[in-house]
Amino acid sequence: MKYLNILFIIFILSGCVNNIPTPLERKSSVLQTASGNNFQEVDIETSTFTLFSLQKQNNNCKNKNLRVYVEGDGLSWITRRTISKDPTPVNSTILKLMYEDTTECKVYLARPCQFINSDICDKKYWTSHRFSPEVIKSFDESLNNLKKEYKNKSFTLIGHSGGGAVVALLASNRKDIDMFVTIAGNMDIEKWTSMYNLSKLEGSLNPADFTNKLENTKQYHLIGNNGKIVSKEVFLSYLSKFKNKDKVHFLYFDENHNCCWENPFKKLL
Repeated sequence: MKYLNILFIIFILSGCVNNIPTPLERKSSVLQTASGNNFQEVDIETSTFTLFSLQKQNNNCKNKNLRVYVEGDGLSWITRRTISKDPTPVNSTILKLMYEDTTECKVYLARPCQFINSDICDKKYWTSHRFSPEVIKSFDESLNNLKKEYKNKSFTLIGHSGGGAVVALLASNRKDIDMFVTIAGNMDIEKWTSMYNLSKLEGSLNPADFTNKLENTKQYHLIGNNGKIVSKEVFLSYLSKFKNKDKVHFLYFDENHNCCWENPFKKLL
């Protein structure tokens, strides 16, 4: 069985497989917490997807650096054989990290079809095509939209899990990325699928194929020694593709894939 739903394992271990909140409940919970942190929903239209974002109600980021937090893969699978009908995350790690960040210039970006449903939301976009060119294009256009709105000078991109792959792919093709940060990032999807005996992500781009374009971009990777969903070997495979590793910084922590990254991240900040 090649399709292995590792998220399903998490739910089994936590006893939550029969108590997954509905997509509406997941969104309501996120918006309630966001409101308490002075964030509001802003949906960003692109030529492909509409991306759900959370943005500060009042900010002044002109000529500053804007930090963009990119969501992980979310609830992609329900069981080993059942793809989720809605990939909206149940318990977002990257949102917890964003709320630890004291800067005013920060934005949250969800992945396609998270928190928003539309006719384009085919299941392939949270499985085989999760890092497809059209997905990355939607993020690229979203950054252009944000830059027009905020008039910021540059970006720092921060991504958890599959969001780490997204921020690396974005950084490989832009000139305004000061730095990107990954937390338990899926940085080499070929290594990942082969290690865990998963079906290849046909139609997806692989960050490890773009290391020649990333050699001059400062990057920090927080890696969990206890990661079972994306092991440190996945990052090491990505690292091995670099001829010049001077800009690639990484730190190991005794954390697992989703918990508990707040203190390590605060140390990095």
